[in-house]
Amino acid sequence: MSEIAVTGATGRIGGGVARRLAESGVAQRLLVRDPARAPDLPRSTVAVCSYDDGPAVRAALDGVATAFMVSGAEHPDRVGQHLSFVDSAVAAGVTHLVYLSFYGAAPEATFTLARDHWATEEHIRRSGVAYTFLRDNLYLDFLPMMAGEDGVIRGPAGDGRMAGVAQDDVADVAAAVLRAPREHAAATYHLTGPEALSLAEAAEVLTRVTGRPHSYRPETLEEAYASRAVYGAPSWQVDAWVSTYTAIAAGELLPVTDDVARVAGHPPRSLADVVATSS
Repeated sequence: MSEIAVTGATGRIGGGVARRLAESGVAQRLLVRDPARAPDLPRSTVAVCSYDDGPAVRAALDGVATAFMVSGAEHPDRVGQHLSFVDSAVAAGVTHLVYLSFYGAAPEATFTLARDHWATEEHIRRSGVAYTFLRDNLYLDFLPMMAGEDGVIRGPAGDGRMAGVAQDDVADVAAAVLRAPREHAAATYHLTGPEALSLAEAAEVLTRVTGRPHSYRPETLEEAYASRAVYGAPSWQVDAWVSTYTAIAAGELLPVTDDVARVAGHPPRSLADVVATSS
């Protein structure tokens, strides 16, 4: 049992991890729902499963010692899907789970989805397998998409700050852990960028790097819910959207850490770095 499994290999993080492992010559099994979208990488095989399909997960993880578990897509029963995957992984003989969690995961976290991550972490802890938790902060790559077509970021974040992290840095850390999982057993890493920014400061960076005017406009809770009602999303989804901002206001996406540098071996990318690279 030496092969590594990577879930979410068709996504930005899982795919990034898979490519990094392939570049290092690591044999891996890519777990995907749609095999047509799986990346074509050397020393890799593809297995098809969804988190809540226990028999398929067990078959996909047969012979795997270490698995990278990307958190599932937002769903009203995401915790149930996560727990099903963990139980199936244990039944298949996986001995180490590397789980992509979220910064500030806690049972009463302001960001509602961070509670899902806490529940998943707790289940993994009780499962008996070795584990490593990667608690990533808000993705810096996502910040430009928080602005409307007019360049305005709107939300109830107040003057709070967040220590956002680049997705590439998360992938670098995950790949480093997967290449030497025993060195990171029972560790929880809090992955941030090099600085803590308010949304007003983030807007200034976006303006400077893109040349397009950006600004931040604080909203009240009532305004935030009203402005998002037009999307017709379920209430749990809107709660998640709004609580992203209120978590910033509450100071729950602080402080800055050096975990990216310590594990990946290089300084973390800044918001300016991420925007300049993507534009």
